[in-house]
Amino acid sequence: MEQTLVIIKPDAVQRGLIGEIIHRFERRGLRIAAMKMIQISPELAERHYAVHKGKPFYEGLIRYITSSPVVVMVLEGNRAIEIVRNTMGATDPAKATPGTIRADLGMDIGRNLVHGSDSPETAAFEIPLFFSEEEILSYSREVDSWIYE
Repeated sequence: MEQTLVIIKPDAVQRGLIGEIIHRFERRGLRIAAMKMIQISPELAERHYAVHKGKPFYEGLIRYITSSPVVVMVLEGNRAIEIVRNTMGATDPAKATPGTIRADLGMDIGRNLVHGSDSPETAAFEIPLFFSEEEILSYSREVDSWIYE
């Protein structure tokens, strides 16, 4: 099973959309392997967004992601990264496909509600930033045989 990191961002938390977003991922058939609500420190934000350091939006991104609690999750399933990214929709909600989280619930690229790892390499880097191995649970569900062939 492939794993990916998902962050329900400050704007979604403040707007009361945590349950709606989790519900959409679970309806797709993804399994929650780990989940917690945290306040991201500036140091953690800098490590997470290191790839963007030096870009014009970097400082604002750090201020934004540390401005309010977030929900971090490890989701797993066959092709979990692709499924999560398709469920989230394009980064810019104005360009996202209707039916996606960002298209249905978002308005602005700077407040796009949710983050998901964009590759297996990114997921392998991001997950340990937020979760220890002991926090990630491996389990099966009876419904999995109805989701995967």
